[in-house]
This record gives sequence, structure tokens and C-alpha cells, in this order.
Amino acid sequence: MTEALYFLDCYLKEFEATVEKVTDNRFVVLDRTAFYPESGGQPSDAGKLVRESDGAEFNVLYVGKFNGDISHEIDGENVSNGLKAGDKVKGFIDWDRRYRHMRMHTATHVIANVIEKEAGAQITGNQLGLDQSRVDFSLEVFDRDKFAEYEKIANDIISRKNPVNFYLVSRKEAEEKLSRLTTLAKGFSDEIKEVRIVEIEGVTIEACGGTHVKNTDEIKGIKIIKLQNKGKSNRRMYFTLVD
Repeated sequence: MTEALYFLDCYLKEFEATVEKVTDNRFVVLDRTAFYPESGGQPSDAGKLVRESDGAEFNVLYVGKFNGDISHEIDGENVSNGLKAGDKVKGFIDWDRRYRHMRMHTATHVIANVIEKEAGAQITGNQLGLDQSRVDFSLEVFDRDKFAEYEKIANDIISRKNPVNFYLVSRKEAEEKLSRLTTLAKGFSDEIKEVRIVEIEGVTIEACGGTHVKNTDEIKGIKIIKLQNKGKSNRRMYFTLVD
């Protein structure tokens, strides 16, 4: 299995690794990586791999996780001189993209926690984006006027400069320590045996594999930009970051 360097160090912008296998000259598995694979509503990282022996560069277009391996899809410009098993590479993360997603992800935890506590909603999903992100939730009485209040509560939390901590523990230990692993109504997959806990001090503590900032102050603030009724008790909220 690929060692996921981003788990405990989300601020790692570059790293060294060894190519373990390459499929179709496009899909590269490394022994270790700081590239985040698309998962949990968070898009994958982008960036590049540079072969140490000759400086050849390979753009990373998409990253996904398959059967424990984190696979990096690279462009096909250097197919004739492509990466091969055993090659030593340096990876470079597209930091602007990564950091934006980090801010969005931590902000999503904050506003989802507020909606759950203040409205009594069940969080059913989320999707991060660079310009806007969304939170899906189940709520029978959809009082749109209340969301200005929820936005204010979330921004008050963000302004308190709450530290964000990470812990990597076994699933059994996580289940013993936490009343629940996640705010998501669908729960956590049974296949996951090792859990990364994300704690926003004084706000929420839950299992999450995504990338986050170290302090809520880095989020700066959020603004709710759209509310949607998706039928029955299915609701959707879009928000953006205040830069």
C-alpha cells in the first residue's frame, strides 16, 4: 500500500519517492506520496513528478486510490521516455489548489457542525470545489432565513483561531473514544481499519481522511451563496470562502 504522507502533514509541498509500477504509460504508483487522491467529496491534487536521473517532468492530472494503491495519472507527452518501476522521482504539489481545498474542507466541517447542531439536520454529503463547496443535509422544516444566523455562528467560530489537530488511530480505538466516527448520515465504510481523526478544538472531532488547515483562522471566513430544496427533506447549501 502507498504511504500517504498527506495524512499527518497537509503542508508538505514536495517529496521524494520511488516508482513501484506504471500502467499504460499513464498511471503511476509510488511507494509514498503527498498527492491527495479524490475521496470524501474532496477533488484530487494536481502537480508534477520529476525524474531525478534526467529531470524529465510529468504533469499529474488526476490522483485516485484503488485497492490500497494511490495512482497518479500523468500526461502522455513523454510516453517514449516514460516513467518505469524503480525510477526515483520528486513530487511537487500544486500548492494553490491544495491550500484552497484545505481551507474549504475545514470550513465544511465548521458549517456542517453548525447546521447539525442549530437546525437538527443530518449531514448526507458534501462536495468541495475551488470556487464554491456544498453541504447536503436532511431537514424537514427548511427555514431559509435561519441560514444567515448559521453563517454568522460559523464565522464566529472561524475567528476564534481554533487549532486543528490530527490523530492516526485504529478503528477500534476511534470507536471507543468517539460517540460517532463522522457527521455523515451514511457512516464510515467497514473496510477502513485505520482512522485519521480531525479535531477542531472546541467545535468537533470526527474521522476524516481529507486535508485541512492547522487553524480555523486560515479559513478567514465563509459566505453562504445558495440554498436549494432537492425534494422531500433533501436540502443543499452552497458556500464560498471570504478572501
